Amino acid sequence: MVLKVHNASRLVQHLHDPLFNNSISIMLTSFLSAGFGFVFWVLAAKLYSAEDVGTATAMISSMGFIIMLSRLGLDASMIRFFPYNDKKRIFSTSLFVATCCALLFGTIFILSVDLLAPELHLLKFPANAALYLIFLAANSGTALSCISFVAVRKASFQLVQSIIVSSRILFLIPLAAFGAMGIFCSLGISLLIAIITAYVLLAGSGVRPGFVADWKFLDKAFHYAAGNYIAGLFMAGPGLILPIMVLNMLGAEQAAYYFIAYAIATLLFKIPNAVSTSLFVEGSHGERMKKNIEKSLLFTYLLLIPASGIMYLCSHWILEAISAEYAAEGVILLQVMIISGLFTGLNFTYFAVQRVRKDIKELIVLSGSIALAVVGTAYVLMPIFGIVGAGYAWLAGNVTGNMLVALMVWTRNDT
Repeated sequence: MVLKVHNASRLVQHLHDPLFNNSISIMLTSFLSAGFGFVFWVLAAKLYSAEDVGTATAMISSMGFIIMLSRLGLDASMIRFFPYNDKKRIFSTSLFVATCCALLFGTIFILSVDLLAPELHLLKFPANAALYLIFLAANSGTALSCISFVAVRKASFQLVQSIIVSSRILFLIPLAAFGAMGIFCSLGISLLIAIITAYVLLAGSGVRPGFVADWKFLDKAFHYAAGNYIAGLFMAGPGLILPIMVLNMLGAEQAAYYFIAYAIATLLFKIPNAVSTSLFVEGSHGERMKKNIEKSLLFTYLLLIPASGIMYLCSHWILEAISAEYAAEGVILLQVMIISGLFTGLNFTYFAVQRVRKDIKELIVLSGSIALAVVGTAYVLMPIFGIVGAGYAWLAGNVTGNMLVALMVWTRNDT
């Protein structure tokens, strides 16, 4: 009885640990977003034509790509510099710069739409172009406020924000008459509501957004932000490049099988990503790194190993629930990608450690090496093994990352 009480007490203590608390909140946010996103597209497919869904998907994807390009590494800089600097000025500066870049890139995209994405010709209408830019700005603000919640150790607010963005499902029905723009506006309206709510929550957390730009902060953070920006592009690169490679090398049908398996497997990657983000926050606040690294790795694999085992054993059933055809063609690919996910924990943890240490060189070398290994291996193996070769590529990339981490740690300790 005493042992049970003691264990319960330790469990409660762990749940109140900021490292675990924020990790769980970030994970729940990721899974909730994925779940509501799935429901959103299923409902959209029932209410709208396939052409409208395809067009809206392209619009939303283009907006997501522009947001990724426009962050300029300022998201990582906010987490790293928030604890000991003026949060209001850092957030306001990051918001101003990132949103201006997003609007610039968005304007260039609209003006070049005939060349870059001819299927999005509806953006040539002034009203649609204006809505695209408004929602792009809202997306930029929502994304940065989301990072701010994590930076101030209130990742639970991120969960609230995710629920509000998920309200896009409610707007699908009344906007059905507007076709593809109805789907796009459903997301856009939810983003406008989310950003208003986020700013209220931020103000209550001591981060009052203002119309100020701290150019000294930009100068101070430039090297750090630029390095994180390059590393972030390397990290995102394989996920963006491989679907195109599969499409070009194996055809549209195989690309569909790859995309579904990848989308399912990446749910596992959210576990190490969430824990490592929380580790980055704690390290930025000056918490003891060695102890937190050990806790992060333990917590990551306590969740990742059983989750991977269950998904591996149920992989055929999961794909069969979508389609018997997907189960027949994609099960081996999914299983290989699940195995590759087991090697992500160490890589994500080391990314967080190097961000805390501001060791930009190793960050770029590690992320670039993983990206090169994934893309290069896919190019060599897909003609031999088909889409399973793409799974082997992810495995090779993550194993390469683990080997590099081991080498970097050994070299650091040796010196």
